Amino acid sequence: MALPPQPWPTGISEQCEPLVRRVLAPNPSPYTYTGTQTYIVGSGDAVAVIDPGPADDLHVEAVLAAVGKAQITAIMCTHTHRDHSPAAAPLAAHTGAPIVGCAPLVIESDRPRADESFDCTYAPDRVLEDGEAMTGSGWSLRAVHTPGHTSNHLCFALEESGALFSGDHVMGWSTSVVIPPDGDMGEYLRSLEKLQAREDRIYYSAHGDPITKPRQLVRGMIGHRRQRENQIMRLLGESARAIPDFIPHMYKGLDERLIPAAQMSVEAHLLDLEKRGLTQREGDLWSSD
Repeated sequence: MALPPQPWPTGISEQCEPLVRRVLAPNPSPYTYTGTQTYIVGSGDAVAVIDPGPADDLHVEAVLAAVGKAQITAIMCTHTHRDHSPAAAPLAAHTGAPIVGCAPLVIESDRPRADESFDCTYAPDRVLEDGEAMTGSGWSLRAVHTPGHTSNHLCFALEESGALFSGDHVMGWSTSVVIPPDGDMGEYLRSLEKLQAREDRIYYSAHGDPITKPRQLVRGMIGHRRQRENQIMRLLGESARAIPDFIPHMYKGLDERLIPAAQMSVEAHLLDLEKRGLTQREGDLWSSD
């Protein structure tokens, strides 16, 4: 998707609704769109900060300026990719606020630098289980366990307004990338179905515009992933293939910078299909039964 015209509101506190403000981090990229959106929840003297963002001094200063005289009572992370959680530590150091939310993540894999995109310094004071809540002055944020994009991904439901902070699981600009070994396509689809069964009014994702018709979007995302499965099975019905061979057939006109992400997404689908007994591999070649 093409980026919107600049200037983007980096470092500025924007009111989304009475209990929600956002501050955009200065980290745009093909994977983060215009950047990571940090959300401030609460309108009183005690607020929560969701997805504090990358370890960028200017962004931390912008979040502190947006909070003003209010006390940060929780720094909450949806997951531990490097564009989401690294600012938690400096923000906690400035304020004394606890880091709360997703679990830390350790990837055991023989892949080179399988943990490259993750924040290995993340150290939460409290991990929220599915359904647990953090409460503050006039707000309550309940954890919704949504593994798939990462195994430790959480969404947070703001019970007072019907909003859901969807992190990277459902975004306002693109489908989420599912990258093995930690990302799991089967879990991702089950988490989408879990959100589809909810009745949240609006999603505030970490990247892109607010999602005002969330159930409709999630239904379309599930359909999109099923369509990708069908494409893979059709191509395997023609011949056995290595993962790079799928890309020209499945992603027409793809930005070259996104080819690695597309290959990892195809791999995630293949691994899920393999678990279900629909594909098999020999070396680099995948085939259908």
